[in-house]
Amino acid sequence: MTDLTTNTTAKAAEGEAGFGDYIALLKPRVMSLVVFTALVGLLVAPVQVDPMIAFTAILFIALGGGASGALNMWYDADIDAVMRRTARRPVPSGKVTAGEALSLGLWLSAISVAMLGLATNWLAAGILAFTIFFYAVVYTMWLKRATPQNIVIGGAAGAFPPMIGWAAATGTVSVEAVLMFALIFIWTPPHFWALALFMKSDYHEAKVPMLTVTHGRAETRRQILIYTFALVPVALGLGLTSVAGPVYLAAALVLNLIFLKGAVAIWRRAEAQAEADAYAVEKRFFRFSLYYLFLHFGALLADAGLRTWGLA
Repeated sequence: MTDLTTNTTAKAAEGEAGFGDYIALLKPRVMSLVVFTALVGLLVAPVQVDPMIAFTAILFIALGGGASGALNMWYDADIDAVMRRTARRPVPSGKVTAGEALSLGLWLSAISVAMLGLATNWLAAGILAFTIFFYAVVYTMWLKRATPQNIVIGGAAGAFPPMIGWAAATGTVSVEAVLMFALIFIWTPPHFWALALFMKSDYHEAKVPMLTVTHGRAETRRQILIYTFALVPVALGLGLTSVAGPVYLAAALVLNLIFLKGAVAIWRRAEAQAEADAYAVEKRFFRFSLYYLFLHFGALLADAGLRTWGLA
């Protein structure tokens, strides 16, 4: 990391970083998922939250998610520089120094946790602090470079936001919050492994032990199917809790049938067949996986709205 810090400092000196470069450090696309799932966790909780407190809670949860992104980009800049998908990120491109990314990540971590605790409760703040630690230290600094289970275990970091939102509203963690966590946690491996299948050489060149690198593409396809089968009962089980209703149950049935069909199609493919059509099936599965998660949480929000208006 010392050489990287020196190099990026020299590069950044050639031109001033823009505001957009610092925003990019926070991984805004990932943050959008954090914000949305945390908001759903807060709004479906069986407690009325003052709108200003709710806004403040989501703001600081978002900042905590951004802090995780900045710390990840600080530490992973050497890997990001090798991978085509990430080479233009602010640190490897030299627009922002590694030290600036680290400083921003640490300051946002402290501010977001402290302010969430003051605005809501310290259980929510504690889960947020653990989430930042888990993503930055457990996943980024350890798991990502050490084991093909990096995405499986590390996926917990992205699964905590709805639990944080729920805790911010209620001061507790319940079975509903755990199942929302589990939905994201089990969804994460097939989502990222599908990406790894069509990002053919990135992880290999960066020496990241993704499952495609350590166990091959055939095993990755098999694991996508296994995790998808495990995901279905979790998604449907959430539909049997107090936060779900007819909209969620209908959406979950349709979405999981489509997701399972896609996983089976990936499992049946040979690598030569996948290369021949430019990994079209894998790319479609990956894109649909994004809609899959947003639509599940959107359906929970719709059912909460129906309950509010006395229609369910």
